[in-house]
Amino acid sequence: MPLTREEAAGRIMVALDYPDAASAQRLLEELSGIPCYMKVGMQLFYAAGPAFVASLKEKGYSVFLDLKMHDIPNTVKGGAASVTRLGVDLFNVHAAGGAAMMEAAMEGVASANVYGRRPLVIAVTQLTSTSQNVLNEEIGIAGSVEDAVLRYAKLTAACGLDGVVASPQEVTAVKEACGHSFLTVTPGIRPAGAALGDQSRIMTPAQAITQGTDYMVIGRPITGAADPRAALESILEELVHA
Repeated sequence: MPLTREEAAGRIMVALDYPDAASAQRLLEELSGIPCYMKVGMQLFYAAGPAFVASLKEKGYSVFLDLKMHDIPNTVKGGAASVTRLGVDLFNVHAAGGAAMMEAAMEGVASANVYGRRPLVIAVTQLTSTSQNVLNEEIGIAGSVEDAVLRYAKLTAACGLDGVVASPQEVTAVKEACGHSFLTVTPGIRPAGAALGDQSRIMTPAQAITQGTDYMVIGRPITGAADPRAALESILEELVHA
């Protein structure tokens, strides 16, 4: 069934990859009224901190805090508790941290004693910048990228997390291995004709939706556009007619 414009907007996570809150705020003003998720990553969070996340929640946005926690289990447990109390809607850890670490993240969420809906917790499988050569020769993992993604996805599901970050190229295989309700959040989304940047495993928004992804992270095609609102509206139009 085709998506409505509002449904399409809810599937897009705009990556607020800015060095300060003022720059991010300018984009928010340009995109005002479009009910997208907002993704806050390391650069902005380290500069603007929890107060900026709180301001997004006050404006009514759903927030994905993209800090990719990867540390010893006890440290990740504490971090997960902190971001749960912050009120984010979704955050992530690195599946490469292993089962004990991911289980500790879920323990941290539970220990925060936040009433109502807890944040969704997902795990990074392989970054969309990871090519076959990087995986094998630099990271030192044998096999294909899809093999590595599926191994981490199955581990993530077994640990009780809600889904994974993966490239759109792996969505179908992840859903087949872990179930349709297991969430996929996909960076590496590039509208037709957009520059690839540092991404190597990509799809267009319409292709990603067709593959069955739940959420698409889109940054530079929107934030780097001469007219960010027009760029986002064009993507929404593409999704409505996918």
